[in-house]
Formats: sequence, structure tokens, C-alpha cells
Amino acid sequence: MIDNKSIKDLPMPIFAKVRYHAWLLDDMQPALEFTDQGYFNQEELGIEVSGQSTTYSKLTDDLIRQGVILMSMQDAQQRHQQLVKKLIGSVIPNNLDRLAAQNFNAFNTGIFLYIPDNTQIKHVLHLTLNHLSVTGKDFIARIFVYVGQNVTVDMMQLIHSADLEKSKASVVIEVLAATGAQVNYANVDAFSQKTTGYINRQANVGDHATVDWSNVSFNDGNVITKLESRLNGEGATSHVGVIALTHKKQTQGLVTEVRNTGRHSVGHIFQRGVILNHSALIFNGIGRIIKGAKGSDAQQESRVLMLSHHARGEANPLLLIDENDVTAGHAASVGRVDEQQMYYLMSRGLTEKVARKLVIRGFMGQILAKMPTKAARQAVIDEIERKLQYEGN
Repeated sequence: MIDNKSIKDLPMPIFAKVRYHAWLLDDMQPALEFTDQGYFNQEELGIEVSGQSTTYSKLTDDLIRQGVILMSMQDAQQRHQQLVKKLIGSVIPNNLDRLAAQNFNAFNTGIFLYIPDNTQIKHVLHLTLNHLSVTGKDFIARIFVYVGQNVTVDMMQLIHSADLEKSKASVVIEVLAATGAQVNYANVDAFSQKTTGYINRQANVGDHATVDWSNVSFNDGNVITKLESRLNGEGATSHVGVIALTHKKQTQGLVTEVRNTGRHSVGHIFQRGVILNHSALIFNGIGRIIKGAKGSDAQQESRVLMLSHHARGEANPLLLIDENDVTAGHAASVGRVDEQQMYYLMSRGLTEKVARKLVIRGFMGQILAKMPTKAARQAVIDEIERKLQYEGN
């Protein structure tokens, strides 16, 4: 634990071009909310934690026999105290910045997943967090995922909040991928318009391990999101895919970073954003190659599609290279819908509204295709449809 005075002395995290300090994200009161009602698909493997309640949990007997641990963070702290204490904060230090420290001190809900070495997993694991937003107090949650050596796993993670009372949210997600692990981590962030949020996802990637992210930032409220892969091992790999859609008057600011520390590591960032109405979307992409990471590759591409003259969009790439024997590059653009594409589609009999939907879906198609289930892909498509209803507002 860090005392409150020391937390206040820590700097706020940097989100370039995003004015978020007035959101008061460093001033939160954790909610205590319980329910017996969940929203989970009862046929899927995984867990749903709603407030402080576990509203769904399912693992196969085979996974339990192999030693997989999947439970709420509260249960894990009671039943696996030493393991949780050892792992929490090992990826994201508790003194990294003021918001990370606040989360470390105050989280009272979340999910803990531990997959031992050489475990065989045949199905997608679903991790769902629900902020009930009943009391008006704040959601402070932690997710920790440990993936052991030579494990291959697909995960689908959802963060959701009810649109009831105005509140704030802080969610920190740590992923630790051991030697040879292969992790496909897809997520959909869907905080409501009344939730102002801070999300910090980071992974440590070991020797010849891979952590691939498919990050869907479809929040309705003002949210800042940090997503980082640290390629610590030799031959470590991370492909970071991000799609974001903003509407109405909201602001979303994202910092996406890959840090190449291990030799022959590969880190690629691919971001697509769509902006509607009077909203703002800021992509900050950072590729770092540390001295000694010979033979590494760092690439990034960020594109923002603006569907309103009143919106603000930015794509800010940054490469920080401290090694000669590497490859690196970046591309960024902010523009409007391709009128030739629109003309082609409408000349085939489609209305302008339908043509625009197809263009946007195609623009985000590379990340959509990586969603681990058909249901997840359809949920993202449905969210695109819902937000486009406000396009003319």
C-alpha cells in the first residue's frame, strides 16, 4: 500500500493532446454494489463479476484438473493470498503514476486468471466486468491474467457500465505471458455516457511469447485508455490492434505503446478511429526500441475517419529508437469518407446511410475479423449501428 500523501505526490499519466484533468479521475470513492442478476451467455466458459458479486462462473472439469484458477479478485485474495500478492503489481508498478497507485490502493473488485504451464485450452475464455452504477460511487477494478509457459489461449474481455448514476471508473489490467505463451486478448470497452473512465492495460511478454491485442474502445463517456506491450524476451511479439468510435460530445484519448527490449522482438500498432458529431478522438502511438534490442521491428499505423465538420481527431505517431540494427516505421492520417467509395456503393442502389455504414465497417474490418467469436463480432457491429444513429445530431 502507498499512503495517500505519497499518491498525491505522484504525477498524473501523460495523454498528449487530451485535456482530462478536469475529470478528477484521481478523486474516487469505491462503490460497494451487489446483485444476483447477470448478463452472461450461460453456455460460455468464463466469469462475470458485477459490482462485488460473481454473477456467473464456469470452467470445465479438465481445466480445473490442470490447475486453472478463474475467480473474482476478492475470492482470489482470500483463497490464494500469497499468489495474488506476488503477482499484483508485477506488470504495472503501484507507483507508476497517480492513477495507477490509486487503483492499486483502492480496487475492491475484479477478476483473477491463472493458467499453469503447458495447460491445454480448447475454448475461448470470457472475462466480463459490470459496473452497476446504482449508488453514484465509483468503480475501481483490477484484472490479472497469468499465462504459463507454452500455453495458447484466446480471451474475450468486456467492461460495461449501466447508464444509471453519474460516476467514475478506474480499471487496471495486467497480463503476464511466460516463455512460449501465445495470447490473443480481445476486449470491448463499453462504459456508458454517465461514466468517466481510466483504463490501463499492459502486458509483459517473455521469450518467444506473443500477446496480440484486439482493443475495441466503444465507450460513450469521456475515457482515457493506456495500452502497452513490453517485449522483454528474445523473440517476443505483440500486434496491437485498436478500433475506436466517438460520438455526441465525448472525448476518448488513447496512448498505445510497444516497448522492444528483447532482441529480435516484433511490435506492431494498428489503429482505426471514427469520429461523429462534436466528439474528439486522439490516438497517441509510441514505438520504443531500447538499446540492445538488436534485430527488432517496430511499426505503427494510425488512421482517423471524420464524419463531422465539428469533430476533432488526431493521430500522433512517435518512434523512440536507441539501437541501430533494427527496422521501424510509422504512418498516420486524419481524413473524411472516400467520396469515390461512396459513389461506387450508391451507384449500386445503396442509400447513402447504408453505404456509409459499409465504409465504416470495412475501415474497421481488420480488427473486427480478429474478434474470437461470431457473437463478439456481431456485438461490435451492433455498437457501430447504434452509434451511427446519432450521426446527424
